[in-house]
Amino acid sequence: MKKVLLTLIVVTLIASCKRNDSFVVNGHLARTDQKFISISRVDINSTSVLDSAKISKSGKFKFRVKARETDFYQIGSSRDFITLLASPGEKINLEFHGNNLYDSYSVIGSKGSEQIRDLDLRLIKTKTSIDSLNQLYDKASKEPDFETKRVPLENEYLKIMKAQRKFNISFIIQNTTSLATIKAVYQKINDNTYVLYDAHDLQYLKIASDSLKKYYPESKHTKALLNDFSKELNQLYSNQLTQIAKNLPEAKLDPSLKDISGKRITLSSLKGKYVLLEFWSSEVKDCIIENLQLKEFYKNYHTKGFEIYQINLDADEAAWKAAVKFDDLQWINTREDDPANPKNARLFNVRTLPTNYLFDKNGQIIASNLHGKNLQLKLEQLFGN
Repeated sequence: MKKVLLTLIVVTLIASCKRNDSFVVNGHLARTDQKFISISRVDINSTSVLDSAKISKSGKFKFRVKARETDFYQIGSSRDFITLLASPGEKINLEFHGNNLYDSYSVIGSKGSEQIRDLDLRLIKTKTSIDSLNQLYDKASKEPDFETKRVPLENEYLKIMKAQRKFNISFIIQNTTSLATIKAVYQKINDNTYVLYDAHDLQYLKIASDSLKKYYPESKHTKALLNDFSKELNQLYSNQLTQIAKNLPEAKLDPSLKDISGKRITLSSLKGKYVLLEFWSSEVKDCIIENLQLKEFYKNYHTKGFEIYQINLDADEAAWKAAVKFDDLQWINTREDDPANPKNARLFNVRTLPTNYLFDKNGQIIASNLHGKNLQLKLEQLFGN
């Protein structure tokens, strides 16, 4: 009896070991035009194909994957795939309901994969909303009442972005022990725009890295996250903030501001001329000196097709108007609608004053931060002496 019992224990242990060094995926596709499907392991910045499976006439397929640790995998093709977060011993069931694998599927048997699905489907919903909004924005930009429609559309864009960001932050806080938080940290709206775009979001990357270091210290994904956090994070978020600014609907680099008479003037309305866009303040000595130089350049080249569009950053509107009148600045002089929240200065990455950009006749930037003699030489090149 003891011998039989010992044999059963050994067999059970062996079976247990076999189950815990791999995971199984059973899948079913609604469409039956595909013949094969593949599974790949996700490395840090690449994937490696592990296996492919034949899809039966009824749409079923199966994978058994050797695995020693929880890891990310992709099932599908290079263009149409879903991501799994699978652990050894899991029996994962996938059901694909639509023509595309990634936008309509269910998963059971793997908590990590369920979390990844929630993140992916929420992001798809956000992208769809933004695409629709961009179409409305492009259509409105060609209509005469664009200025009336512009602000509500931009506000709706920000509302959608903030809702997605809030979702990811909540996910990270509620799932600190899951590698899925890495996906929540690095999700993107597009190639240039991260979901976590705010400088304050650094704290959530720290929460994720600190927790995963404890629960998954040997995971290559955890190590990459920690490396990113310790060595590249500040630069990373600086780039992200720049990119999010470029991808806001108003980020067409086309200021539309009021001049000292209250008339709203759009930079793009000056196409057909060479335009110097300059950010300045009456409180900055270098700006006042440059204005005196610009008066000479404006006098020489304005009739040849040269225009200046200045954006003032003074907190005091009266001080700005007084400076324009006192120095007799004849070109277009505008001021940020809200100097405390200078949208245009941020979009043009203004760090010091004065800062300027030179636009060609087609509205394309051809030079930046040309001052004094350098600006004079460029204007001579464009217009002659």
